[in-house]
Amino acid sequence: MSLRVYNTLSGEKETFVPQVPGKAGMYVCGVTVYDYCHIGHARANVVFDIIYRYLRYAGYDVTYVRNYTDIDDKIINRANQEGVDYRVITERFIRAFDEDMERLGLAKPTVEPKATEHIDGIIAIIERLIAKGHAYESDGDVYFAVETFPEYLKLSKRNLEEMQAGARVEVGDRKRNPMDFALWKGSKPGEPWWEAPWGKGRPGWHIECSAMSMRFLGETFDIHGGGKDLVFPHHENEIAQSEAANGCRFVRYWLHNGFVNINAEKMSKSLGNFFTIREVLERFDPETLRFFILSAHYRSPIDFSDQNLDEARAGLERIYACLAAIDAVLAGTAVTGELPTGFSPASAGHELKEKAELFKDRFRDAMDDDFNSAQALGAVFETVRVANRFLAEAREMDASARALLARVRELIAEVGGVLGLFGSSPKAWLDGINAAGAGRMDISPEEIERLIVERNEARKARDFRRGDEIRDMLLEKGIQLLDSAQGTTWKAK
Repeated sequence: MSLRVYNTLSGEKETFVPQVPGKAGMYVCGVTVYDYCHIGHARANVVFDIIYRYLRYAGYDVTYVRNYTDIDDKIINRANQEGVDYRVITERFIRAFDEDMERLGLAKPTVEPKATEHIDGIIAIIERLIAKGHAYESDGDVYFAVETFPEYLKLSKRNLEEMQAGARVEVGDRKRNPMDFALWKGSKPGEPWWEAPWGKGRPGWHIECSAMSMRFLGETFDIHGGGKDLVFPHHENEIAQSEAANGCRFVRYWLHNGFVNINAEKMSKSLGNFFTIREVLERFDPETLRFFILSAHYRSPIDFSDQNLDEARAGLERIYACLAAIDAVLAGTAVTGELPTGFSPASAGHELKEKAELFKDRFRDAMDDDFNSAQALGAVFETVRVANRFLAEAREMDASARALLARVRELIAEVGGVLGLFGSSPKAWLDGINAAGAGRMDISPEEIERLIVERNEARKARDFRRGDEIRDMLLEKGIQLLDSAQGTTWKAK
């Protein structure tokens, strides 16, 4: 199966055929660096991180560009409120963004340009638009004339006449048409500015992405991504100005991730349901948040809630618990190589062998279907389920059994590298989750381990009543004991 992606421009899934065979150019709109990132930023960046990772896994040489918008009204307003230079604000929140993305396990893009580093390129595009009659100067501002671009709104599928009918040009407005948008904003007192042929000022929001994407990827490139909220006006305006300036197609495939809702309501500061990444990571570990995001298809809306994050943590815990059990079996005796053949058709080993043989195909089929990470995780869960049955039923772990488990472990680690998951030591991750849970329940991990030892000794002495008492006492505190052939472990419920 070849890679198919949903193109917002066509409204259909299309076979991905890059402009240059074997190479892929991708531009994703970054953040405006005036505040801490929220959950919506987490989703967009994790989504395009796995798209980047999967393209590389599929063998493409990927150039991934993600920008910083470091000049904007919001940045200027915050700088004025704090009485500092705008660069103090941008440097602070670029550092904060980088820290958040590192905690979420994102791979670094190929290039991370800043808008203020590309003023010359921005001015050159605006000059070209003015020369071609697609833009006009008005009292130090420069606007794009949307009526000169007949395909305007082809991405968002809106109706220009209806939008114009619902808009109006205010008295004193410098625009000829209410739908025209700013390419350059004349400077105001106290604002940062750059010299341009039409006077001092700064770029509009939309033009910066055209300049930076073209600088690193060319006038036409493969993938442009961002949140669904950017379809209009940002990406629509990028298309208009870029194609009007260059006379050629701007982007081949437009990819957009869905919205994040908070407890079934749209996230909004006015509703008081607005969460920064840092606030969420005070209560949930970063891998759980990443796992939650990837548990839904990237184009679908996701509902952020404590319950859904708890469920994501439980799912991730099941996978790590299986990996920990495999590691315990393989400790010092792991065998690698070809899959074993000595399992009867009725055994869990035979089923696990079949799952292992089909695993990579199932993973690739899921990801080739418009990067369906939810289905890809489904393949992981199915393999984990069978592996757990094999671990529970196998009476002897000979070389063939260990080889099979080693192969399963290797496969899960391989797809984990694509998804940015399962990279921690399973035991360390589980211990961390359990320690955090036990801390909330006012019992130390050391006390739990002491009671497990006491329970094991009681059971060896056939004092099952005492063993049950310890189990029930821990359960009342929210600690569940898990008995297996490899011993007794625990987890905080």
